[in-house]
Amino acid sequence: MDVRVETLPSYRLAYVRQIGPYGPANVQAMEELKSWAREKGLLTESAVLFGIPQDNPQITPPEQCRYDACITITEEDQMDDFVCESKLDGGDYAIFRIKHTAEDIQRAWAEIVPAIHSMGLQLDNKPILEKYTGDLVNNHFCEICVPIKKELQSL
Repeated sequence: MDVRVETLPSYRLAYVRQIGPYGPANVQAMEELKSWAREKGLLTESAVLFGIPQDNPQITPPEQCRYDACITITEEDQMDDFVCESKLDGGDYAIFRIKHTAEDIQRAWAEIVPAIHSMGLQLDNKPILEKYTGDLVNNHFCEICVPIKKELQSL
């Protein structure tokens, strides 16, 4: 896996939430969001989309797991009743670039936490993000962005 550390900015998001077991229904939520975004002229080559699993399926019952399919929007973009609005707080992330296949994504989810620890990094208490851009998707990749804590510098 290709990995780098970078600071993501804060984003205003429009999102569609799927509640239930993670898996194929997440794809359906993303397709609904993309259809809405296309109608609003937001689904451009420069669009940034996120899939944000809000719950840990190891401790949350599958029927209660929440997945948000999101697109970044500007302050000027208008909302409607089809989507919800939220904000993604920026911060430091370890970003894993992976092949956009079900097998590679599943493998990455299993390998990410051990990889973070082997890099000497500490997880931050924020959701892990799946990031999609036109360039990534056109080349059959996505990024999994893992929030990390920046070490405090001694004064």
